[in-house]
Formats: sequence, structure tokens, C-alpha cells
Amino acid sequence: MLGPVILAASRSDRMRRIVSAAPVTKPVVNRFIAGETVEETTPVIASKAARGLEVTLDVLGEDITDPAEATRARDAYLRLIEALAPLELGVRAEMSVKLSSFGQALAGGHDLALKNLAPVVEAADAIGTTVTLDMEDHTTIDSTLAIHAEMRARFPQTGAVIQSYLFRTEDDARALAAAGSRVRLVKGAYKEPASVAYQDKSDVDKAYIRSLKILMDGDGYPMVGSHDPRIIAISQDLAHRAGRKLDEYEFQMLYGIREAEQDRLAAEGHRMRVYIAYGTDWYGYFMRRLAERPANLAFFLRSLVSRG
Repeated sequence: MLGPVILAASRSDRMRRIVSAAPVTKPVVNRFIAGETVEETTPVIASKAARGLEVTLDVLGEDITDPAEATRARDAYLRLIEALAPLELGVRAEMSVKLSSFGQALAGGHDLALKNLAPVVEAADAIGTTVTLDMEDHTTIDSTLAIHAEMRARFPQTGAVIQSYLFRTEDDARALAAAGSRVRLVKGAYKEPASVAYQDKSDVDKAYIRSLKILMDGDGYPMVGSHDPRIIAISQDLAHRAGRKLDEYEFQMLYGIREAEQDRLAAEGHRMRVYIAYGTDWYGYFMRRLAERPANLAFFLRSLVSRG
């Protein structure tokens, strides 16, 4: 029951000010956020790579209010790519982009987001890596998938994300499960109405498995975004039944969550990618992490008590 409340708080400026100002917040945020700058984050990337893990990098920022902020977000990703180049990790270090940070929600936002995204995807391709387009709330999906299709025409490795709690996702999975596609499947982390999304956790989980089977049976490259042990086990079974080798799909988990499991999967030969977010605009991302799992919220509340 707390999940929807926390998701509503993630959009509240008043709650942002309260949580951001609390002296106990930053030490807890550090569990999920790798740093505030690319310089602070680069050693984390190198450390994960040394342990056989792959990464996807998210420069935090969303709900921008003017085109200048979108330009700054684009430039932050270009600086990230400059920092990644000397590491020579190739696709072992890709990027995740929220198109809202590139101006998607502004007037003329579709074209603005595409304009800002293009040089980032081009620069990523130049150092041998790629970009995955994160999915946000349901009102942005058609625009995001249209931009994804346009970028894939030039850069086929450009990835997309779909969310199992939305009714439309199985159809989107069928459309995206084509040769050369890269699709990350997640449960979903935004507050969505009952008219477009499953509200019960068990329904979301069942929908996840249905969409995952579509992706595993398809011709693309599935990326399993989940920390759920049951879903991880089912993913392995579906991959085996579909005749997939270990390098023909991957698991993805968030930085700071189930790190021992990340290491275990990598040690077994699976491709295991860690979603690493960094930057100063951490509030919305942090609140969604709390809403996703009761364990995250319990961790935060224990820290409030122990540090209070």
C-alpha cells in the first residue's frame, strides 16, 4: 500500500525539499547513487568491470522545464562518453537515457529529444558502445518507441525498455523481438492508472513472464531487468527452452541491490549488467527505488531511526 504513496511523493516539490534537506538522507542515497560527478563514478565502473560485471550508466535528471536544461543533459552524456573512452570497455559499458531529460515533455519535445539524443548515440557508437532508451510513464511510450525506431535505422544496437505492468506491453514485446533488437524488460516504477496498468503485484509478475517468453522466443536480445529470484530462475529456464546460449541474453540489476547475486550470476558465465545512476538530481530516482521494494523502504527507515 505504501508504494503508490511514495510514487506520489516522488513528484512532490514539498517532499523533495523535506527529504533532500534531512541530514540522514545522503548516506542512504549513497547506497543507490554511485556519485554526483562522472569523476566520482568512473572508479565504480572500473571496479564492476574488474569483477566481470557490465554496466549501464544513467546521468540523473528528469522533469526539466526549459530547452537549456535539455542541452545540459545532452552535454553531460557526452562528457560521460569522453570518460568511458579510455576504459575501452565497449558494450560492457553502455548508457541509459530518459528522454524526459532531453526535453521530451516540452513544447515540440519529440523533435527536441530526438535532436539531443542523436549526438549521444553517435558518440557512443564511435567508442564501440550503445544507448538504451529508458521508458517512463505511459504517456511517453509512443514517442519513445518512435524515436527508438528512428535511431535503430542508423544504429541498430540502440535498446528499448518495456514495462510489464502495462496492458500494451505484450504487443510491444512482439513488435520489438526482431533480429538485432535489444529489449530490457522491467516491471515498472511509475504510478499508472488502472485503465492502462495492472495494479496487483501477482498480475504484474504474470505479465512479466508472458512478455519475457515472447522476448526469449523472438530473434532479439532480451535484457532481464529484475532482482526477483523466481523471475531469474524462470528466465534461465525460458532461455534454455528457447535454445539460447549464455551470451544471447543478459540480466540487469540496480547498483546497490543484491550485489552477491550479481557476482554469482557473473561467476556462472551469465552476462550481468549493473544499472549505475549518478548525478545531483537524484530525488525522483531514489523515491522510485524505495517504492519498488519494501526492503528498500525498510532500509531507509532504519537509517532514519539509527541516524536520527
